Amino acid sequence: MNVKTVLILLGLALATVFALVCVLLTRGRAPSICQHLPPVQEDTQDGQSLVFADLTPEEMAQVVRYLQGNLGVQLVDASRAKPSDNCIASVDLQVPAKAEVLRFLDGGGARPPREALAVLYFGNQPDPNVTEYVVGPLPTPAYHRDVTVQKYGGKVPYHRRPVTGKEYMDINTLIQRELKKAPRFLAACCESDGTDLAILTTAPRGFKSGDRTTWFVLFHNVAGSGYYLSPVGLEVLVEHKDLHVSNWQLHKVFYNGRYFATTGDLEEEFVAGTLEVVKLKQPQADAVLGSMKLRSPPDSPGPLHFEAQGPRYRVRDNHITFQGWSIAFGMNPNSGPRLFDIRYHGERIVYELSLQEALALYGSNCPGGMSTRYLDGSFGIGRFAYELVRGLDCPYTATYVDRHYLAESDAPKTNQNSLCIFEHDSALPLRRHFSDSQSFYYGGLRKNTLVIRTISTLINYDYIWDFMFHGSGAMEVRVHATGYISTSFLHHQGTDYGNRVGPHTLGTMHLHHMHYKVDLDVDGQLNSLETQDMEYELIKDPWSMQNTIERPYLRRKSLEREDEAAFLLNAPMPRYLSFASPNPNKWGHPRSYRIQTISFAGKHLPTSSSMERSVSWGRYQLAVTRRKEEEPTSTSIYNQNDPWTPTVAFVDFINNETITNEDLVAWISVGFLHIPHAEDVPNTVTVGNGVGFFLRPYNYFDEDPSVDSPDSIYFSSEQDTGACGANPLACLPRTAGCAPHLPPFRFGGFLNL
Repeated sequence: MNVKTVLILLGLALATVFALVCVLLTRGRAPSICQHLPPVQEDTQDGQSLVFADLTPEEMAQVVRYLQGNLGVQLVDASRAKPSDNCIASVDLQVPAKAEVLRFLDGGGARPPREALAVLYFGNQPDPNVTEYVVGPLPTPAYHRDVTVQKYGGKVPYHRRPVTGKEYMDINTLIQRELKKAPRFLAACCESDGTDLAILTTAPRGFKSGDRTTWFVLFHNVAGSGYYLSPVGLEVLVEHKDLHVSNWQLHKVFYNGRYFATTGDLEEEFVAGTLEVVKLKQPQADAVLGSMKLRSPPDSPGPLHFEAQGPRYRVRDNHITFQGWSIAFGMNPNSGPRLFDIRYHGERIVYELSLQEALALYGSNCPGGMSTRYLDGSFGIGRFAYELVRGLDCPYTATYVDRHYLAESDAPKTNQNSLCIFEHDSALPLRRHFSDSQSFYYGGLRKNTLVIRTISTLINYDYIWDFMFHGSGAMEVRVHATGYISTSFLHHQGTDYGNRVGPHTLGTMHLHHMHYKVDLDVDGQLNSLETQDMEYELIKDPWSMQNTIERPYLRRKSLEREDEAAFLLNAPMPRYLSFASPNPNKWGHPRSYRIQTISFAGKHLPTSSSMERSVSWGRYQLAVTRRKEEEPTSTSIYNQNDPWTPTVAFVDFINNETITNEDLVAWISVGFLHIPHAEDVPNTVTVGNGVGFFLRPYNYFDEDPSVDSPDSIYFSSEQDTGACGANPLACLPRTAGCAPHLPPFRFGGFLNL
């Protein structure tokens, strides 16, 4: 071997060693951090969406200061106000009239004045009542006007006001005082002196207008666990109508199937040995029914949602843009999430899409359970939308937005990170086809969706509210229920009203019904309602006349009046129901959007019920009415405490007016019957407990608009599918070969409680 050969081999060896060293040095190196790119779609609205924006904390504070200085009465902070005081109950945005807004958005008109709606409780006057004022203009108020009579046809009686936190505190004090009259009974039944028992309200409060008498259910309370699964069998009825707290009384006591006049009477029967007592041990934190504490050590993390080049949507103030979609979003402290001016590729499809109400109606053989009909808007669907947990409630890298409200306090409060926005990859094609004949190719599009989400915790239940926007021009609205079931103490024939889920716990049957307002403006404000469904016709076979064939055909119908367009709950409804424009698409069909509901609703309250009119929206799975500025909502926060004379009765909206070429609103009810079972402990799961509806284009376009999506995939057998230029999927190893930038996990959701 000559020297030259040795040198060549030595050089090759050194090169090999160098390459191996490089591989070893880079093997453990972390990938580079993903570089975010700005969204392709720019926000060109120039602040127009702010006409719908929720009030800022500064605006709320200005309204409070104005009212304190201009009403001429003493106002007590609602957080400490007695029923006999005057106070500011809430302040929210007064949404401008639609005509004013459209003149501004579409006609170049002036921006409507920014105003607030203030609700005040006047208890310190000869005629106690609830009054609503519009206050403006913001940010520097100079006027207020009483709109109560204009909205409701008269003053709102004082007994209809929602119960405040201070009122609940005073009731709790009364109950604790009364429980002290039965010390031996409490020690025997519950290993308690009463002070460690949790107290849960029911609603409504009585049997007739003017009543304010509430059943309260008592539970064992264990820190760090849901007390809702541990009833002790004791319930008390409290009358709290009087303006003076000292005059409130405990009217009735219920225990284990029996009723007593007072806790003293209950104690006497126990001492006399004539009371059957179920002795419950104080539950221990490590063994309590329904504990959510970890039972297994953490596993390796699951799949992570992240955007390799940053979010493809854009959030600016209260406005979101995403691949042709444009949405203004907000939150009503009472009724919850609300969206406005929803456009697709510049065309308005929906003017308003808002949650109206959530009803939970229970059955039981205990008084608290059997009388419960919660109307959650009166408690505060938006107010109790707390901070979302990053990485569980929403994807870790979602955009989180704070929401502000003013309720039962003179100072605004903030639920930080209580609304999230993210793009969701459903791991399902939106459309696809693999061609295996004539020519060989593949075409498709991933089903990526923009999601706007918030979650409300209303006592025991957690409602997940989703608004989703698809690449096909469709909108999807969905709600899932989770959280703890509400329960009763199991006694006698309790399983006629649910299932046993614990030693002495009855999971009580109930229904969840939700109501939405959808103000569709399909290719303009003037729309008509059209239905389509199928029938069969028996005809002679055209090519063999001795035979017959059952041929399906399309049955089309235009609904001309409101009564025709009010579809009763659980009754047959046309499978295709559309808001139609008078203008045709390229193929001569009316440009339309179809309403498609997904619901498993229980039975509506019988119309013979004295309180049915207060929830009469629940009669209908869908009702279409002419839009009226004086019919902004289907219910009222005052309906909960006086359902016998409802402040707003939705059924009155339906009066057989014409709905042809008019500005129309769809009112949609969805829901499900829930019979709790063992698997609802500790929490009801979201699987199978989701309902909602779609708004889908129906001949609105000339073809599926998603064909223009930049995410579309197409390649043929003649192409190199592994080449990035021919197939964008082949680019992923390079474009997504980076590590996401994850912000530190923080949670401040307990700070505002």
